[in-house]
Amino acid sequence: MDLAQYVERLQHELQVAAEAGGEDARALAERLTAPLDSATRLILLEAMSAAADEITRDLAPGSVEVRLRGSNPSFVVTPPPTEEAFQDSTDLRSPLPAVRAEGDEGGTSRINLRLPDSLKLRAEEAADKEGLSVNAWLVRAVAAALEPDDSRRSGPRGRQSYTGWVR
Repeated sequence: MDLAQYVERLQHELQVAAEAGGEDARALAERLTAPLDSATRLILLEAMSAAADEITRDLAPGSVEVRLRGSNPSFVVTPPPTEEAFQDSTDLRSPLPAVRAEGDEGGTSRINLRLPDSLKLRAEEAADKEGLSVNAWLVRAVAAALEPDDSRRSGPRGRQSYTGWVR
């Protein structure tokens, strides 16, 4: 993005405003134009950086960054992961369909999960055995845990209960 056009526009507006003040104001505006060039560029960069931060907050887990190449800034946009990033969780080896909550429109959410080291190691080994990433394996495990299963009946406190006659 070339900032020159914006800096030149601001300088032009300063000249126009100085015209109303007479010859002394016009001469002062001409003397201030060059020193204000770098200050104007810096303020524009700060505004762009603040805007990128605000957009990043709304776009998370995606992001927007402002990078300088020479004296010209550029934007680098990293979009949030799409549902395709989780496609390996519905791998052909998995009998579970993709789970979607009512009203869910396919978005993803990020969570921090704290596991004991031993459990994390076991999850990594299980994911590796199935040829999945740990994330995909965890998504599949959560989906399986939430999938209704008519073959098991849970009683109070998660224990299985049976009814019938015994001899």
